[in-house]
Amino acid sequence: MGLLNLLPVCIVLSIQGNIHLLFHSSGNHYMWSKVTSTVHNIIVGKLWIDQSGDIDIVNITTKDTCRLKFSPYSYFSREVPRKVTGVVEDREGTAHYILSGTWDDKMESAKIVDSSQGCGGSECKQKMVYQTLAPKLLWKKYPLPDNAENMYFFSSLALTLNEPEEGVAPTDSRMRPDQRLMEAGLWDEANVQKQRLEECQRLERKRREAQATQALEEGQDIEGYQPLWFEKRTDDSTGESTYVYRGGYWEAKDRQDWSQSPEIF
Repeated sequence: MGLLNLLPVCIVLSIQGNIHLLFHSSGNHYMWSKVTSTVHNIIVGKLWIDQSGDIDIVNITTKDTCRLKFSPYSYFSREVPRKVTGVVEDREGTAHYILSGTWDDKMESAKIVDSSQGCGGSECKQKMVYQTLAPKLLWKKYPLPDNAENMYFFSSLALTLNEPEEGVAPTDSRMRPDQRLMEAGLWDEANVQKQRLEECQRLERKRREAQATQALEEGQDIEGYQPLWFEKRTDDSTGESTYVYRGGYWEAKDRQDWSQSPEIF
């Protein structure tokens, strides 16, 4: 028991950077970051995941915004577990829609028709009170497939994401030999392949570090690793660094010419 007290009972995952979504037909460019994911009962008990924090979704084109609040789970709270709430505002800060639901079941949207200042909490802090039309369903989770409890509660889509596909690049993650062996239930063989790949990655990292050190000693510029299908750019709207597809993958796939792809597996 003394050792268990020293071990972590949860893992907190915080993803850095922003996600971009551009609709070419309308020109709307959305940007947001991910909330914090917490995996509980790593050592003992049944694994479960919670999402908590705020997401600020910004339409860079129109300057409309939406702040979504993911309420953290609390044993003592009377609120609905996995609750998500949000308000959609225009560039002037006027609220137009209320969003509500849960991140694991469904989300609804209600149009605001009137708003006023209200009094909330024991200290009577000022807060906005909205009158809305009847909510409309935006999204609802599909029912899980049969026997989902024995398949990590994956959805039908998630179960098919690792299916092999003909004609993809040899660097496609679905080509990893340890993953393919795991899919076949060959756990010992998969572990051997996983260790081999990790050792190859460590050796490759040492090789690149040695090249960089030698370049510095010789007074040469260090170009660094350049991805094959993406290039690093500065986003004009946000000023942050991001990787943008540079082209060439689909053409190589049509020709089935993967001569430029590195051997990583």
